[in-house]
Amino acid sequence: MDPRDAIAAELPRLRRYARALLGDRQEADDLVQDCLLRALRRQSQWREGDSPRKWLFAILHNLHVDGVRRRARRPSHVALDDAGEQVPHDPPGDPAAAMDVDKALRLLPEEQRQTVLLVGLEGLSYAETADVLGVPIGTVMSRLARGRDRLRRQLDLDLGRRPPLKRVK
Repeated sequence: MDPRDAIAAELPRLRRYARALLGDRQEADDLVQDCLLRALRRQSQWREGDSPRKWLFAILHNLHVDGVRRRARRPSHVALDDAGEQVPHDPPGDPAAAMDVDKALRLLPEEQRQTVLLVGLEGLSYAETADVLGVPIGTVMSRLARGRDRLRRQLDLDLGRRPPLKRVK
């Protein structure tokens, strides 16, 4: 398969993951575009028979981590044209339920959110997720279990099925 065709076939998954990870369509599209540029420039590094999905998600993940680090080192910047403007978020299906899940995902620590999204949303195996994130499989399993548990508890709390959790000191 031509590397360009393999890259194009993964585009919907990359966009979905980036949007779920960042929560902002424009930022997500920028991240995916940067990922595609890097992948096309380095397509000679992709070996026939390797999973293009795993390779692309690793690129996307690394770009995201680099961006988080870069933003942490400099103050935030808002263009005057964008001040006060909110981008509408229109999730598919039941908007209230999707917003609850989206809100619960945002409350997860970054490492758990990435793992839950890669395994649960994108269907990567534990081994592929471990490769993408650069961590051992056991870490993926641990992050996934903790992330799913936190999601479950947060969704139960949001739907009023459970009393608020007490903080443990």
